[in-house]
Amino acid sequence: MAIVGYRRVSTEDQNLDRQELGQVDKVFEEKLSGKSAKDRPALQAMLDYIREGDVVVVYSIDRLARDLRDLQDIIQTVNEKQSTIKFVTEGLTFSADKNDALAKLQLQMMGAFAEFERNIIRKRQAEGIAKAKAKGVYKGRKPSIDRQKVRELRSEGLSTYKIAESMGISRMSVHRILNG
Repeated sequence: MAIVGYRRVSTEDQNLDRQELGQVDKVFEEKLSGKSAKDRPALQAMLDYIREGDVVVVYSIDRLARDLRDLQDIIQTVNEKQSTIKFVTEGLTFSADKNDALAKLQLQMMGAFAEFERNIIRKRQAEGIAKAKAKGVYKGRKPSIDRQKVRELRSEGLSTYKIAESMGISRMSVHRILNG
């Protein structure tokens, strides 16, 4: 039996230190947005690593998932491996052999609040961008694809596949540039 920790912050400049997990045998850490569980390599590695009888320790629910469905799926995956997951801040534990209705209710409520909070953040961000655009301050992010280079490669006779491959972009991006 191993005690496995999982810690996550949203950006590179944030610090993982405040997420105290106690004594653990192995820790998986990442500095990525929590909006999608599928796009988090350390989370996927941790889920692959755990075995029957292991205990996964996470500082708080919002560090594991920002979406109620992702949260439930992750906990189900842990439990299907006959492992337990504990949340330090909330004091909740979910294990395959224990069916605690109150804990499940708390989890769903807290997960719903985390998802709600994420939606509010997105709304505030959109409002801020709209105000900045109205003031002429917001320019948007800098284009990451050299559109002129795409057109040049096409004029040289390269296929959309070859253009995408040589520039490290998707074929759909090439099509959008050429047809836009």
